[in-house]
Amino acid sequence: MTSEFMGPPWQADWTKEAEANRSALPTEACFLVDAARAELVTAKDPYFRGIDSDRELPAGMSVEPVQSTRPGGEHVLYFDHGRGWLRYHFAPRIADPQIVIDECFWQ
Repeated sequence: MTSEFMGPPWQADWTKEAEANRSALPTEACFLVDAARAELVTAKDPYFRGIDSDRELPAGMSVEPVQSTRPGGEHVLYFDHGRGWLRYHFAPRIADPQIVIDECFWQ
C-alpha cells in the first residue's frame, strides 16, 4: 500500500437499494448503467470539478452536484440524455478511495 493518493480506476460500491434497482432494469438499461458507471470509475476527478470538466463524457451524460452549496458532497451522473441517473458520493481516502452509488434510476 502506498501513502500517495491513488487515482482511477476507483473502487465502486452500490448500496443494496441501488443494486436492487439496477437489477430490476431491462437489459438495455443495464448496459446504459454499466456504461455510466465505467465513465465514473475511470474519471480523473469523480466530482468533475471545474468549468466544462464533464465535457469529455459521451453524448447524453452529464454530472452535477446535488446541492450547489456542497461541491464536495453527493453528485448525480445523468445518462441516456437525462432519462436515468446515478446518485453517488466519493470518499477520497488515501488508503482506499471509493465511489458509493446510493441511487440508480432509469425511466
